[in-house]
Amino acid sequence: MRVLIFAALFAVAAAAPQFLQQDFQARPVFRILSDSRSIDPSGRYFYQYETENGIKAEEEGDVKRVGNEEAEVVRGSFQYVGTDGQQYAVTYTADENGFHPQGAHLPVAPAIPEAILRSLEYNAAHGDQE
Repeated sequence: MRVLIFAALFAVAAAAPQFLQQDFQARPVFRILSDSRSIDPSGRYFYQYETENGIKAEEEGDVKRVGNEEAEVVRGSFQYVGTDGQQYAVTYTADENGFHPQGAHLPVAPAIPEAILRSLEYNAAHGDQE
C-alpha cells in the first residue's frame, strides 16, 4: 500500500513542473514602457505605468478631513485593448461617497420618469406631513 501511495505522489510531483511550465509559456509577456511612483508622508501619492500591449494607468490620491475623520480621495484612469480589439478607457474618482467610474462602454442608468421625479421632489418638500 505504501508503495502505491509513494508511486502516485511521485507521478504527481513529476508531472507538476511540466504542467506549470506549459501554462506559463502559453501566456505572452509584455514589457513595461514606463513606471513612475511617488508617495509622501502626508498620505499623498501618485503612480503611472504603461505596458507595450496598450495598458495605461494612473492614479493620484490624498487624504482629506470629513467631519472628525480622515478620508481618502482618489482620482485616476486606466485604458486597455479588449479581446475584441476595442480600446477601453475608464476615468474614476473615489471618496467618502464611493467609487464613481466613467467610460463610454459602461452602462448608464435610465433617466428618472417625470412623474416619479415630481413625487420625489414633493416628498422632499413635505417630508413630515401626512
